[in-house]
Amino acid sequence: MRPLKHGYTNHTVGDGSVVEKTYEGPDAELRRAREHTLLTRLQATLPVPPVHGLDKGTLTLGFVTGTPGQELMDAGSAEQVLEACGTLLRRIHETTPNILGAGPHDAGKVLVHGDFGPNNLLLDPVTFQVTAVVDWEFAHLGDPVEDLAWCEWIVRTHHPEHRQALDRFFHSYGDPVPAWPLRRAAMLARFAELELFCHRWEPNGPGVRQWQERAATTAGWRE
Repeated sequence: MRPLKHGYTNHTVGDGSVVEKTYEGPDAELRRAREHTLLTRLQATLPVPPVHGLDKGTLTLGFVTGTPGQELMDAGSAEQVLEACGTLLRRIHETTPNILGAGPHDAGKVLVHGDFGPNNLLLDPVTFQVTAVVDWEFAHLGDPVEDLAWCEWIVRTHHPEHRQALDRFFHSYGDPVPAWPLRRAAMLARFAELELFCHRWEPNGPGVRQWQERAATTAGWRE
């Protein structure tokens, strides 16, 4: 087993046959249970890794072939990747919210991935078909703008040279794009959540400062 690339929060290893994910940080058990539940229920609905088991805090998944979206973007295929992101995100948001036990108080909410972007998609490098959407631990019921804004933030921050390709993302998603003030507000709300998450893990540590700095930078952005 060897560490997999692009893992940041948890300890994730694989051997080309299976992937083992051990959760770390605040609410590890809750995040593990949520991801296990969703991946089990989404098998016939969305491209997600197969679930092999859950034991002693480690979720074991089947290995899925595909190239991480951010690698394909860096290789010059940003428009194809972001088009695939928009099409797939539409499918996620059209998934029945009952998959997370929606009740009367959840009217109008959709299934939100919670960390959506090219970084959490595996794609066929030739056809750009999505082979798997990974990292569902922050999924919840909420507003579609949360995922739309987060994908935009990922691109503008980590792939700024491909910012113009976001038009393909929004177009393939299909609905009218939420206004910029709503998208930026959703980004800032997520920063506040991640700052708190990091503070609970390591009070006033580098993670806290990182999200504070990112919030200050994003607050000054113009569409």
